[in-house]
This record gives sequence, C-alpha cells and structure tokens, in this order.
Amino acid sequence: MILVNGVAADSVAATDRGLAYGDGVFRTLLVKQGKARYWRRHYRKLECDCTALAVPCPAEALLAEEVKRAAGDQADCVVKIIVTRGSGERGYAPPQPAASTRIVMTGVLPQYPAEFARTGVKLHLCATRLAHQPRLAGIKHLNRLENVLARAEWSDPAIPEGLMLDQDGNAIGGTMTNLLIVADGGLMTPDLSRCGVAGVTRERIMDVAGAHGEACHEAHIPLARVLEADEVLLVNSVIGVWQVAECAGRTWRAGAAAARVRQWLDVEES
Repeated sequence: MILVNGVAADSVAATDRGLAYGDGVFRTLLVKQGKARYWRRHYRKLECDCTALAVPCPAEALLAEEVKRAAGDQADCVVKIIVTRGSGERGYAPPQPAASTRIVMTGVLPQYPAEFARTGVKLHLCATRLAHQPRLAGIKHLNRLENVLARAEWSDPAIPEGLMLDQDGNAIGGTMTNLLIVADGGLMTPDLSRCGVAGVTRERIMDVAGAHGEACHEAHIPLARVLEADEVLLVNSVIGVWQVAECAGRTWRAGAAAARVRQWLDVEES
C-alpha cells in the first residue's frame, strides 16, 4: 500500500520539490510480526534529518499510525517513509511556509540467498566517487544519484553490493549499506562528516558495542585499510549484517565479528 498524506494514492503533484529537486529525506525500516522495528530510532533520525534541511517533520504519532495502516495485515514487510518539502513554484527558493508531503509505502521483504549471511558476499569496488558536502553528510536525503550511478556499474546478481569511496579514496559505505571493519582488535566505521549516510543500524551497533565494552571508532578509512582488515561488515535495517567475502581481489573467511554483531542486534528495544 502507498499512502500520500494519509490517503491511498500512487502519485504526488508534479510541483512537488521531492520530484523536482530531491528536496526531502527518507527512512527504510522493517515491520516484523506486525511491529515496526526500532521505530523510535528511525523516527528520531527522520526528525533530525528534516530539521537539518528545515523540512517540517510529521508528528511521530501520525506517522506511526500510517505505518501501521500501510502494513495492514502483512506481518513482515519493508516500509519506506519519504518526507519532501512539498509543492512550490518554479525555482530553487524554498516555499515559505513549507507544507511537507509525507509518503508511506510498503514492499515485500527481499529474498537474498542464504549464503550471503552464512558465508559472506562479494563486493564490487565502485568507480563512482562520493562528493564531499558537509552540510548534507550523514543525512538520508533524496539526492541519491551518486548511489544510482554506482549501482548501475554491475548487473551480476551474485554481487549484491558495491563499495563507495570519497574523493580522497576513503571508504564510506556500500550503495545501500553502512560499513564496519575489524582492525587492530577493534571495530571501526567510516567518518561520515563529509559525505555518506549515517544509518540507524550503524548507530545501534556503535551504541551497543560501547555497552559491551567494545568501542566502535569512527575514522577515515582508506581503501587499503579496508583490504587489510581482519573482517569487513555491511549493515542496514533490512539485511542486518553481511560479512564481505571478496572485494578488489582480496578474500576473507567467515569470522567471529559478524556473529557477535548479529547477537547484539537481536536485542529488542522499544
């Protein structure tokens, strides 16, 4: 089901700034056994991203109710929430005041081969680089053309994800995932102060790692350091955790970190 401003529909106005300029933000989350997983974190991140762009954020109770309506009788599904700045006149100047458009849609859970989680995945090294833009760094905004171009670089279904670097050759993440590596006996994740998306699953891992006395450090991580790492992990709210088995000619055996992080993520929260 698709709800646009609370009404079942499959279109928005041609004047919507999300369509014209990618002027908005989105979140993707799981509904499992009829419950939106980690709802509070997802809403807080949506609210934070809306605030960063000065886009009015819908009330939490309203969105929660629409997520429940859109999911309907589907016990398990993927939910995508999009909030745009709404419609406006031609030109870049934001409308004042803005009246945001909210879209809530559901989809079936993707069916990935079991070996992706069991033995790891092959990772394509993307030629498309992420540009530095600190004002947008970390935000899950609708301007995702870099990711689209990167994902268009390969079509092999046996390769589910690609690794994206920034202009300086630092690893930032996958086209749809955040990145973690195991190096020097600890967890590291890329510094996202100049580009990239700070996902909810990455946030959860950083929080729970600290609670287990195993800090997850943010740092600039050159490609060479990724390839030298003991383990490389990809995470997001839909796939959970995948270990990388191959990238740029380097191979890894299944390690203990992926299983440990999965156990951390299995802990429920309200």
